[in-house]
Amino acid sequence: MECTLVLVKPDGVQRGLIGEIISRLERRGLKLVGMKLMKVDDALARQHYGEHVDRPFFAGLVDFITSSPVVAMAWEAENAVEAVRSTMGQTNPTTSPPGTIRGDLALDIGRNLVHGSDSPESAQRELALFFTAAELVDYTRANDGWMKE
Repeated sequence: MECTLVLVKPDGVQRGLIGEIISRLERRGLKLVGMKLMKVDDALARQHYGEHVDRPFFAGLVDFITSSPVVAMAWEAENAVEAVRSTMGQTNPTTSPPGTIRGDLALDIGRNLVHGSDSPESAQRELALFFTAAELVDYTRANDGWMKE
């Protein structure tokens, strides 16, 4: 089973879309195994976006993610990274298909509501930044047998 990180970014929190985003991921069949509302500090933001440190937009990413609370979540499923990313839609909401979170709810690439890990390797690294092992809950849902063969 694969686990991945999803962040409802400051714009999603401020717009009151936390429940909508969670609902879409749950309806898709992903299992929520960790969640917390938190303020991202400068150090965590710099670690999280470290791969972009030399890019001109790095400072803006750090400023934005630290501007308001985020909801950090860990989601589990087979191929969780791929399932989350297709549910979120493309980074640019204007080219993201209808039916996706970004395609339905966002208009601006800089305010695209959610972050999702882009690979299983990134998911492991990012989950470790936002959660301890003790904060991730292992459980069986009553409907798991109805979700997949």
